Amino acid sequence: MFCSVSNLFESDLDFCVCSVFFLIYTDEEDVLLTGINSYRASLNLTTLIHNHNAECLADEIADQFKNQPCTNTTGSASVPGTTPGFPNLPNLLSKCRLNPTVTRDGAILPACVPNLDPSLVLTNFTMSQYSKDLNDSKFTGIGIGSDDNWIVVVLTTSTPEGSYSPASNSGAFAFGVNGLVSSSLMFLLFCFFMF
Repeated sequence: MFCSVSNLFESDLDFCVCSVFFLIYTDEEDVLLTGINSYRASLNLTTLIHNHNAECLADEIADQFKNQPCTNTTGSASVPGTTPGFPNLPNLLSKCRLNPTVTRDGAILPACVPNLDPSLVLTNFTMSQYSKDLNDSKFTGIGIGSDDNWIVVVLTTSTPEGSYSPASNSGAFAFGVNGLVSSSLMFLLFCFFMF
C-alpha cells in the first residue's frame, strides 16, 4: 500500500502503515514534520515551511536538554509554565546568528519522548498543550531538532518579529567584530589605492 496525504487519516491502520513507511526512509525529524503538516492539513491550515534558522535553534535547545531525564514536569506533559526555561537563550540565538527581536512571535515546543518512539512523538505535539500552537494559523514555518530523548519544534511566523531571519551587519562602519573587520578592510583598500 502506498502512503499519501489523502489516505493518511482514512483509518488508524493507514496512519500506522504510513508512519512505518516514513520511518524506514527518514529520520524522526522528517517524520514529525510530515505528521505535523498532515495534521494541519486535516484542519484546513497551511503546511509549515522548513526554516533553517529555526532548525538551528531547535538543535541547540535539544542539545541543552539531552542529559535531562523525561518526567511529567518536562516537555509537552508539563503543566504550562513549569517546563525548564532557556537560561542561556541569548547564547543559543547567537550560535544561530539570530537576534531576539526576530523570535518574539515564534514558539518553542520541547518534548521528551523515551527513545523518540515514533508512535509517541507526533501525539506529544498534536494531543497536548502544544496543539494550540500547531492549530494557530499565524505560524508559517518550522524548525525541528532532536538529541537523545528530546525533540524540539520551533514555530515561526511571517512577521518581522517571528521570522527567525538571521541578524545582519548594519553597515561597514558598524561596531562589533564584523563591523570592525569590514571597516579595517575598507581602510586598507582605500590606502592601497591612494598610494
